[in-house]
Amino acid sequence: MNYLWAIMILIGVIYGAFHGTLPEITTAALNSAKEAVTLCITMTGIMSFWVGLMKIAENGGIIAGASRKLKPVLRFLFPHIPEGHSANKYIATNMIANVFGLGWAATPAGLKAMEALAELEEEKGTPGYLSAKAYRDGDVGESDRYGRKNLIEGLIAEDRKEKKQERIASNEMCTFLIINISSLQLIPVNIIAYRQQYGSVNPTEIVGPAIVATAVSTGVAVVFCKLKDRGRRK
Repeated sequence: MNYLWAIMILIGVIYGAFHGTLPEITTAALNSAKEAVTLCITMTGIMSFWVGLMKIAENGGIIAGASRKLKPVLRFLFPHIPEGHSANKYIATNMIANVFGLGWAATPAGLKAMEALAELEEEKGTPGYLSAKAYRDGDVGESDRYGRKNLIEGLIAEDRKEKKQERIASNEMCTFLIINISSLQLIPVNIIAYRQQYGSVNPTEIVGPAIVATAVSTGVAVVFCKLKDRGRRK
Protein backbone atom coordinates (compact mmCIF):
# COMPACT_ATOMS: atom_id res chain seq x y z
CA MET A 1 0.00 0.00 0.00
CA ASN A 2 2.87 2.36 0.74
CA TYR A 3 4.26 1.84 -2.75
CA LEU A 4 0.81 2.26 -4.28
CA TRP A 5 0.17 5.59 -2.53
CA ALA A 6 3.70 6.81 -3.34
CA ILE A 7 3.20 6.03 -7.05
CA MET A 8 -0.19 7.78 -7.11
CA ILE A 9 1.24 10.90 -5.46
CA LEU A 10 4.22 10.90 -7.81
CA ILE A 11 1.97 10.58 -10.87
CA GLY A 12 -0.17 13.48 -9.63
CA VAL A 13 2.86 15.72 -9.07
CA ILE A 14 4.37 14.89 -12.46
CA TYR A 15 1.04 15.46 -14.21
CA GLY A 16 0.63 18.80 -12.42
CA ALA A 17 4.15 19.87 -13.36
CA PHE A 18 3.58 19.13 -17.05
CA HIS A 19 0.23 20.94 -17.10
CA GLY A 20 1.22 23.88 -14.92
CA THR A 21 -1.23 23.05 -12.10
CA LEU A 22 1.24 22.58 -9.22
CA PRO A 23 -0.28 25.52 -7.24
CA GLU A 24 -3.71 23.84 -7.44
CA ILE A 25 -2.17 20.55 -6.25
CA THR A 26 -0.57 22.29 -3.28
CA THR A 27 -3.86 24.00 -2.39
CA ALA A 28 -5.77 20.74 -2.67
CA ALA A 29 -3.24 18.95 -0.46
CA LEU A 30 -3.52 21.60 2.25
CA ASN A 31 -7.33 21.64 2.09
CA SER A 32 -7.44 17.83 2.25
CA ALA A 33 -5.17 17.84 5.31
CA LYS A 34 -7.45 20.35 7.03
CA GLU A 35 -10.53 18.31 6.11
CA ALA A 36 -8.92 15.10 7.40
CA VAL A 37 -8.26 16.70 10.80
CA THR A 38 -11.85 17.99 10.97
CA LEU A 39 -13.22 14.57 10.06
CA CYS A 40 -11.04 12.87 12.69
CA ILE A 41 -12.34 15.24 15.37
CA THR A 42 -15.94 14.59 14.30
CA MET A 43 -15.48 10.82 14.27
CA THR A 44 -13.67 10.89 17.62
CA GLY A 45 -16.68 12.57 19.20
CA ILE A 46 -19.09 10.06 17.68
CA MET A 47 -16.86 7.16 18.64
CA SER A 48 -16.59 8.37 22.24
CA PHE A 49 -20.37 8.77 22.46
CA TRP A 50 -21.23 5.29 21.19
CA VAL A 51 -18.41 3.50 23.02
CA GLY A 52 -19.60 5.23 26.19
CA LEU A 53 -23.13 3.99 25.53
CA MET A 54 -21.79 0.46 25.07
CA LYS A 55 -19.97 0.72 28.40
CA ILE A 56 -23.14 1.93 30.13
CA ALA A 57 -25.08 -0.94 28.55
CA GLU A 58 -22.43 -3.39 29.72
CA ASN A 59 -22.46 -2.06 33.29
CA GLY A 60 -26.26 -2.02 33.30
CA GLY A 61 -26.46 -5.68 32.33
CA ILE A 62 -27.97 -5.01 28.90
CA ILE A 63 -25.04 -6.62 27.08
CA ALA A 64 -25.21 -9.67 29.35
CA GLY A 65 -28.94 -10.02 28.68
CA ALA A 66 -28.47 -9.67 24.94
CA SER A 67 -25.65 -12.21 25.07
CA ARG A 68 -27.99 -14.73 26.68
CA LYS A 69 -30.51 -14.14 23.91
CA LEU A 70 -27.76 -14.84 21.38
CA LYS A 71 -26.94 -18.27 22.83
CA PRO A 72 -28.92 -20.20 20.17
CA VAL A 73 -27.17 -18.22 17.43
CA LEU A 74 -23.75 -18.83 18.97
CA ARG A 75 -24.46 -22.56 19.36
CA PHE A 76 -25.41 -22.73 15.68
CA LEU A 77 -22.38 -20.78 14.46
CA PHE A 78 -19.84 -22.18 16.94
CA PRO A 79 -21.06 -25.65 17.99
CA HIS A 80 -17.59 -26.76 19.12
CA ILE A 81 -17.04 -23.97 21.66
CA PRO A 82 -17.92 -25.23 25.16
CA GLU A 83 -21.04 -23.54 26.52
CA GLY A 84 -19.35 -21.89 29.51
CA HIS A 85 -16.22 -20.76 27.69
CA SER A 86 -15.29 -17.05 27.87
CA ALA A 87 -15.05 -16.86 24.06
CA ASN A 88 -18.85 -16.93 23.88
CA LYS A 89 -19.16 -13.71 25.89
CA TYR A 90 -16.60 -11.83 23.79
CA ILE A 91 -18.07 -13.08 20.50
CA ALA A 92 -21.56 -12.02 21.61
CA THR A 93 -20.33 -8.55 22.62
CA ASN A 94 -18.56 -8.17 19.29
CA MET A 95 -21.64 -9.21 17.33
CA ILE A 96 -23.92 -6.85 19.27
CA ALA A 97 -21.58 -3.91 18.68
CA ASN A 98 -21.32 -4.73 14.97
CA VAL A 99 -25.10 -5.00 14.57
CA PHE A 100 -25.40 -1.44 15.85
CA GLY A 101 -22.59 -0.27 13.61
CA LEU A 102 -20.15 0.34 16.46
CA GLY A 103 -17.00 -0.95 14.83
CA TRP A 104 -14.79 0.82 17.38
CA ALA A 105 -16.57 -0.84 20.30
CA ALA A 106 -16.51 -4.19 18.51
CA THR A 107 -12.73 -4.24 18.03
CA PRO A 108 -11.64 -4.76 21.68
CA ALA A 109 -14.20 -7.55 22.11
CA GLY A 110 -13.05 -9.10 18.83
CA LEU A 111 -9.43 -9.17 19.99
CA LYS A 112 -10.46 -10.69 23.30
CA ALA A 113 -12.52 -13.29 21.44
CA MET A 114 -9.51 -14.32 19.34
CA GLU A 115 -7.38 -14.60 22.47
CA ALA A 116 -10.04 -16.78 24.10
CA LEU A 117 -10.26 -18.98 20.99
CA ALA A 118 -6.47 -19.38 21.05
CA GLU A 119 -6.73 -20.44 24.70
CA LEU A 120 -9.37 -22.96 23.68
CA GLU A 121 -6.96 -24.45 21.13
CA GLU A 122 -4.36 -24.68 23.88
CA GLU A 123 -6.88 -26.52 26.07
CA LYS A 124 -7.53 -28.91 23.19
CA GLY A 125 -3.82 -29.63 22.94
CA THR A 126 -3.47 -28.22 19.42
CA PRO A 127 0.24 -28.03 18.41
CA GLY A 128 1.39 -24.46 17.99
CA TYR A 129 -0.95 -23.16 20.70
CA LEU A 130 0.58 -25.03 23.63
CA SER A 131 2.71 -22.80 25.81
CA ALA A 132 6.28 -23.76 26.73
CA LYS A 133 5.10 -24.58 30.25
CA ALA A 134 2.32 -26.77 28.87
CA TYR A 135 4.83 -28.67 26.75
CA ARG A 136 7.18 -29.05 29.68
CA ASP A 137 4.67 -30.00 32.34
CA GLY A 138 1.96 -31.56 30.20
CA ASP A 139 -0.50 -29.18 31.86
CA VAL A 140 -2.96 -28.20 29.13
CA GLY A 141 -6.15 -27.91 31.10
CA GLU A 142 -8.80 -30.01 29.40
CA SER A 143 -6.51 -31.72 26.91
CA ASP A 144 -7.64 -35.18 28.00
CA ARG A 145 -11.24 -34.33 27.11
CA TYR A 146 -10.33 -32.98 23.69
CA GLY A 147 -7.82 -35.69 22.83
CA ARG A 148 -4.27 -36.52 23.85
CA LYS A 149 -3.20 -37.19 20.29
CA ASN A 150 -2.53 -33.51 19.47
CA LEU A 151 -0.55 -33.05 22.67
CA ILE A 152 1.63 -36.07 21.94
CA GLU A 153 2.27 -34.81 18.41
CA GLY A 154 3.27 -31.44 19.82
CA LEU A 155 5.67 -33.03 22.28
CA ILE A 156 7.27 -35.15 19.54
CA ALA A 157 7.65 -32.09 17.30
CA GLU A 158 9.28 -30.12 20.11
CA ASP A 159 11.70 -32.95 20.81
CA ARG A 160 12.72 -33.05 17.17
CA LYS A 161 13.19 -29.32 16.79
CA GLU A 162 13.49 -26.54 19.33
CA LYS A 163 11.27 -24.15 17.47
CA LYS A 164 7.72 -22.92 17.82
CA GLN A 165 5.02 -24.89 16.09
CA GLU A 166 3.20 -23.13 13.29
CA ARG A 167 -0.24 -21.92 14.31
CA ILE A 168 -3.18 -22.69 12.06
CA ALA A 169 -6.43 -20.81 12.55
CA SER A 170 -9.18 -23.06 13.87
CA ASN A 171 -12.61 -23.37 12.27
CA GLU A 172 -14.02 -21.24 15.07
CA MET A 173 -11.46 -18.50 14.45
CA CYS A 174 -12.16 -18.46 10.71
CA THR A 175 -15.92 -18.43 11.25
CA PHE A 176 -15.69 -15.59 13.76
CA LEU A 177 -13.49 -13.52 11.46
CA ILE A 178 -15.80 -13.96 8.47
CA ILE A 179 -18.95 -13.22 10.49
CA ASN A 180 -17.24 -10.17 11.98
CA ILE A 181 -16.32 -8.80 8.55
CA SER A 182 -19.73 -9.46 6.97
CA SER A 183 -21.74 -8.48 10.04
CA LEU A 184 -25.38 -7.45 9.81
CA GLN A 185 -25.79 -3.74 10.63
CA LEU A 186 -29.06 -2.18 11.71
CA ILE A 187 -27.59 1.29 12.26
CA PRO A 188 -24.49 2.03 10.12
CA VAL A 189 -23.18 4.76 12.43
CA ASN A 190 -19.94 5.29 10.52
CA ILE A 191 -21.60 5.86 7.16
CA ILE A 192 -24.26 8.13 8.66
CA ALA A 193 -21.53 10.22 10.29
CA TYR A 194 -19.57 10.47 7.03
CA ARG A 195 -22.67 11.49 5.09
CA GLN A 196 -23.54 14.13 7.66
CA GLN A 197 -19.98 15.45 7.66
CA TYR A 198 -20.05 15.91 3.88
CA GLY A 199 -23.40 17.68 3.80
CA SER A 200 -25.89 14.94 2.95
CA VAL A 201 -29.48 16.17 2.95
CA ASN A 202 -30.68 12.92 4.54
CA PRO A 203 -27.75 11.10 6.22
CA THR A 204 -29.93 8.27 7.56
CA GLU A 205 -31.26 7.40 4.10
CA ILE A 206 -28.54 4.75 3.90
CA VAL A 207 -30.07 2.66 6.73
CA GLY A 208 -32.46 0.62 4.55
CA PRO A 209 -29.95 -0.32 1.83
CA ALA A 210 -27.31 -1.03 4.49
CA ILE A 211 -29.59 -3.49 6.30
CA VAL A 212 -30.38 -5.32 3.06
CA ALA A 213 -26.74 -5.42 1.92
CA THR A 214 -25.33 -6.58 5.26
CA ALA A 215 -28.13 -9.14 5.71
CA VAL A 216 -27.22 -10.68 2.36
CA SER A 217 -23.49 -10.61 3.14
CA THR A 218 -24.07 -12.21 6.55
CA GLY A 219 -26.28 -14.91 5.06
CA VAL A 220 -23.66 -15.75 2.43
CA ALA A 221 -20.95 -15.76 5.12
CA VAL A 222 -22.89 -18.20 7.31
CA VAL A 223 -23.54 -20.59 4.40
CA PHE A 224 -19.89 -20.39 3.33
CA CYS A 225 -18.60 -21.05 6.86
CA LYS A 226 -20.90 -24.04 7.34
CA LEU A 227 -19.87 -25.58 4.02
CA LYS A 228 -16.16 -25.07 4.70
CA ASP A 229 -16.52 -26.31 8.26
CA ARG A 230 -18.20 -29.50 7.07
CA GLY A 231 -15.52 -30.08 4.44
CA ARG A 232 -12.67 -29.42 6.86
CA ARG A 233 -13.95 -31.85 9.49
CA LYS A 234 -14.47 -34.75 7.08
